[in-house]
Amino acid sequence: MTDLDDFAARLKTLTDGRASAPKVKDGVLSLALDVGGLSSQQREAVTAAIREGGLKLPGVTDVRIAQTAERPAERSADTKPETPRGPRIIAVASGKGGVGKSTLSANLAVALQRLGHRVGIVDADIYGPSQARLLAGEDLKPQARDKKLIPVDSRFGIPMLSMAQLVDPGKAIAWRGPMAGNALGQLIDAQWDDTDLLIVDMPPGTGDVQLSMVQKHKPIGALIISTPQDLALIDATRAISFFTQAHVPMIGLVENMAGYACPHCGEISDPFGQGGAEKTAAELAMPFLGRIPLAIDIRTRSDAGDPPAAGEGPHADTFRAIAQQVADWLAKQA
Repeated sequence: MTDLDDFAARLKTLTDGRASAPKVKDGVLSLALDVGGLSSQQREAVTAAIREGGLKLPGVTDVRIAQTAERPAERSADTKPETPRGPRIIAVASGKGGVGKSTLSANLAVALQRLGHRVGIVDADIYGPSQARLLAGEDLKPQARDKKLIPVDSRFGIPMLSMAQLVDPGKAIAWRGPMAGNALGQLIDAQWDDTDLLIVDMPPGTGDVQLSMVQKHKPIGALIISTPQDLALIDATRAISFFTQAHVPMIGLVENMAGYACPHCGEISDPFGQGGAEKTAAELAMPFLGRIPLAIDIRTRSDAGDPPAAGEGPHADTFRAIAQQVADWLAKQA
C-alpha cells in the first residue's frame, strides 16, 4: 500500500465517507469534501485534520479541498436541537507525551471533587492508559448494562473508566483509528448517572481520538499542560491550535516539572527551563493556571495510586489552586 493509499483509507474514516478519492499532481493534493449537514465547527475541524495529514505525504506542498453540500441536512430548520445530555466534558491534553498530562488529570479530578463537584474521569489515552494505576483502580473491572459500560468507583469515590481495566495487564493495544474512536465513544457514553463533570485524559498529539472527541462529544473546554522547554511548548501550541480551530474554549495552560528542589540543600534548579508555559500563555492571550514542581513525592505517590491532591501539603495546595481556577471558569459558563 502506498502512502497515498494509506492516507485515502484514513481519510475515509476521518470524514465518514464524505471525501472523494485524493489525487496528487505537481505537489498539490486535491479532493472534494461533502460538508452538507455539518456545523461550521465540524467543517473547520475536519478540513484542518485533512490538511495536516495531507502535508505529511511525500512530495505534497499544498492541499486543496473543494467543499460541496450534496447531503441534505439531517434536521429541518423548524426542528429544535436536542438538549445536551450527560456530564460536561473537560479535555486535558498535551502536544506530546511524557509531560504529566495523566498525573494532572487524576489530581484535577480529585481536587475538583473536594471542591464539591461530582466528578468522573475517562482515560482516553487508548494506547497508553495510566488512570487505573494513578487512581488505584487496576483490579476493578467495569460491567455493562443495556449495552453501556458502568464506571467503576476508585477508592477516592471518583467513577472512572480506562482501557487498562478492559484488557489484560501489559497487553499492547494495536488498533487503527476507527477502533480507537469506537472505544472512546463507549467510555464517554457510559452510565455516568449523577456525574456532572467528566475529566477526559486525552492521548498526546492531535490524531484520530482528538478528532472524534471534538466532533462527537463536544468538550465544554480544554486544559493544556506542557513542560517549560521549547520543544514541548511547540507541540503544546499545536494542541492549542487544534482545539481553537474546533471552537473548543481554552480553560488555560499549566506548566509541569517547573523547578526541582534538592532534598539535601533545598536549592531550586530548573532542568527543563523556567517560565516558558507562562510566556506562551501570555503570547496566546490565554489564562496561565500555575506551575507544578518536579518533585519525587508527586512521582512516588502517583506510582502508588495515591494522588497528592487527595491529601494535604504544598503539592495538594498546588493542584487545589489549579482546580479552583477551573471551578471558577466553569461557574462563568453556567
